[in-house]
Amino acid sequence: MSIELHPVTAQNWRALTKLQVREDQQEFVASNVYSIAQSQFGFENEGHWDFYPFGVYADGEPVGFIMYCLNYGHSRYQGFIMRLMVDERFQGKGLGRAAMTQTLELFRADERIREVGISYEPYNKVAQALYASLGFVEPGEMVGDETLAILKLR
Repeated sequence: MSIELHPVTAQNWRALTKLQVREDQQEFVASNVYSIAQSQFGFENEGHWDFYPFGVYADGEPVGFIMYCLNYGHSRYQGFIMRLMVDERFQGKGLGRAAMTQTLELFRADERIREVGISYEPYNKVAQALYASLGFVEPGEMVGDETLAILKLR
């Protein structure tokens, strides 16, 4: 199953907000409605971070959501993956890994991005294993109440 990432638009945001994780996973990730709203405002941490929300599509059907943000002036990591979710009906098929791989390819192509950060709930062992398998390393720090992991690109 091939996947594509499509920016969130006026045409697809409603379909993306209908996607949801399993009930036992809801504490791990914000809703897509919240993420899309958050993407409009960014946040400030060593300068302004711009948000880029995308629908994850498999064979033309929305199956998930990923959102990253960029701040080329940040001293630690210039890219940060804020959200990754795969709808409960499509989990276990490698779609989250495929979306992460495509996003990391975008980061690798941008020479301004030296490191990428991601954070997750400390007890989310599935997320921890996925990100570790992609090369993310936990430096033993937290971002708020979430575990921080860093991927060094350069």
